[in-house]
Amino acid sequence: MGRFLAGSIATLLLVAAGLVWWQARDGGNRAPLHAQVLAPAKGPDLPDQGDANAVGQAPPEASERTREEKRFDRYDRNRDNVITRTEMMASRANEFRKLDKDGNNLLSFEEWAVKTSDRFAAADLNKDGKVTRAEFAASAPKTKPGPACACAKREED
Repeated sequence: MGRFLAGSIATLLLVAAGLVWWQARDGGNRAPLHAQVLAPAKGPDLPDQGDANAVGQAPPEASERTREEKRFDRYDRNRDNVITRTEMMASRANEFRKLDKDGNNLLSFEEWAVKTSDRFAAADLNKDGKVTRAEFAASAPKTKPGPACACAKREED
């Protein structure tokens, strides 16, 4: 029992030391993404709106984020420019909870297989425990026709 306790404490100390080292290595020089994007432009102060003699640079335009930036930001919940395993797995947690019927955070084979079992039961129309080609074809998911081009999707939004 003493060895187990000593090993547990040593492990926790090593993990804590690793976290401190990792945080110190960063140096705190990295600004969050929202601070980088929304940082005010450096330059002369802009005149008031009603000033007829206003001259100077136009205000900067907001740049369009790329598809990869948007995808990255969907996973990076705390906006620290790093995706952790927890952040990556968060999108899968709701699906896992739907399958975990008894709520014990363990997925048994029966809980995992219930969706497939239900799908088989729905496809087996005559309930004989076998799915024929005709029954299988009848159980195919119905597909919705998509728009003919990408412009039709934009018009709906």
